[in-house]
Amino acid sequence: DDVLRFARAGVTANLQMLWACHEPAMDELTVPFLGERRSRRQYPFGDLDRAGARLAAGSDWPVSTPDPLLAMHTAVNRTTYGAQGRSGTDPFLPEQALDLVTAFAAYTSGSAWINHRDDAGIVRAGAAADLVVLDRDPFAGPVEEIGATRVVSTWVDGVMVAGRA
Repeated sequence: DDVLRFARAGVTANLQMLWACHEPAMDELTVPFLGERRSRRQYPFGDLDRAGARLAAGSDWPVSTPDPLLAMHTAVNRTTYGAQGRSGTDPFLPEQALDLVTAFAAYTSGSAWINHRDDAGIVRAGAAADLVVLDRDPFAGPVEEIGATRVVSTWVDGVMVAGRA
């Protein structure tokens, strides 16, 4: 199976997490075109992680938002932020959800690794001081609120380039 081949071959899966949810393009175009059986094989993030594949994540910008927090929300909840509880917003293939630690790692250390940036994607002495400050700890609250997290400031090479300290 392809998922096991990813892990065995040491291939990195570059995930576009934001698309792994019910939304009009998925429900009205993609699922009817693929059919039920093939549709169930979309965005197998959980299977890839459980198989031991390396994960990296990015955005599909400018087609969709570049906001990694909204995408991580979708990867963990398999719904868009604010969609829980609305009619027709059941999680999309919830068995493929990632935990937040794994989703964060895909966006940080996973993306740094795939770009050959050993000095980035982690917080440690000697690493690139490119980071953001958030308005909350997304690990401390309910997973349904990950998407409410906002960036307060952005730092590049240890210098604040946007926001407030």
